Amino acid sequence: MRFPLALTAKIAAYIIGKKLKGEKKFATVLQLEPLHTCNLTCTGCGRIREYSTSLKNVMPLQDCLGAAQECEAPMVSICGGEPLIYPEIEALVTGLLAQKRIVYVCTNAMFMRKKMRGYLASLFVKNPPLAEEKLQVLLSEELISAKDAEEVRKGPKDAAAPVIAPTQWMYWNVHLDGLERTHDLIVEREGVFQEAVLAMRMAKILGYQVATNTTVYKETEVKEIEDLFAYLSTLKLDGHTIAPGYEYDAAKADMVKRLGIAPESFFLTRKLTIEKFAKVEEWGAKYPIFGTPVYLEFLAGKRDLTCSAWAIPTRNVRGWKGPCYLMTDGHYTSYREMLEKTNWDKVGVVNGVARDPRCENCMMNCGYEPTAALGLEGKPGDTWKTIKFNFGAKPVGSPNAEIEAFNGVTAGDGHLTGKNATPAHKPAEAVS
Repeated sequence: MRFPLALTAKIAAYIIGKKLKGEKKFATVLQLEPLHTCNLTCTGCGRIREYSTSLKNVMPLQDCLGAAQECEAPMVSICGGEPLIYPEIEALVTGLLAQKRIVYVCTNAMFMRKKMRGYLASLFVKNPPLAEEKLQVLLSEELISAKDAEEVRKGPKDAAAPVIAPTQWMYWNVHLDGLERTHDLIVEREGVFQEAVLAMRMAKILGYQVATNTTVYKETEVKEIEDLFAYLSTLKLDGHTIAPGYEYDAAKADMVKRLGIAPESFFLTRKLTIEKFAKVEEWGAKYPIFGTPVYLEFLAGKRDLTCSAWAIPTRNVRGWKGPCYLMTDGHYTSYREMLEKTNWDKVGVVNGVARDPRCENCMMNCGYEPTAALGLEGKPGDTWKTIKFNFGAKPVGSPNAEIEAFNGVTAGDGHLTGKNATPAHKPAEAVS
């Protein structure tokens, strides 16, 4: 299966239950941003710019857990900012799992290995032979240093402290916008791609589920997307999400002010999205892309969908963000208030006409995937198509592919668009 049966059944039961109750609008995925602090300054990301006056603020742990209970979404995507900077991230993941949520930790992976060493240290208390066995594999693969291994063997400083342990209900969701050269340019720091790969390899050895999320921009070459998926197949990851880069206000303002880049040279229009994603259905058949075949058809320009942003709400340090993950018209005190005070008839694109000018070029999964998943604009055959897509054999991709993933870059503090980039012959030293 593309998505584990237990997780699929949980989500399906939740949706069916809501529909049987006659609820028209309800949350399917909570985008939880416990903080907006980040260790990177990714080109195209407006989060740390939009919330520049509250970067030091964090949501109290109980508010985070309360948000999940309030909107009842079966899946929580912990994002930000960089969520692994959140001081209580272990307690947050543990608490959400205790609520029986499916948890995605959306990360740039720079602190993943550190968090997994914490888990391994706790395993030395519970099961020393297994912990040592895993540690030896990591040492042989050069995914942990001898110095760190000795620290891990000492066990945790606080045996009662929660850790992020492997479970079928949690995914590391690693941000990768291309192979090394492209990704390190977009995140504006060398060595990030390499560290992400090391972290994902370590995670698979320790038994974690690992997914990736990729945003496609105007300058992204289609072949590189295919090469990225082929390379990730060799790592035997569990799935991928992919979406078009969208020119939302905060990101556009940052590009102009900080980088001196014209947004239209970086972000995709709706027309360009359809061109870039012309082969997305082929990718979905070959690689374990998460989502629905209906949304992939939408990206390929084969059908139209309207926006259902209410199904993937965002809760952050200022409240419930409306109307969607990317557009901000206000922050509300509750999910219910956000639902009731947002004029949903003024959001999205209908019959090719944008109800709001800001929506004109958006084809993001946070607005359109739920429309497909909930069957709100279904056509004959959609149900069987979705069942076949999700319940069929999991695509294995290109497990024997030989891709030059580490193609090096010296990016400085800029980006390929409007900046000079020089190939580097030696990969940057990884962060441990």
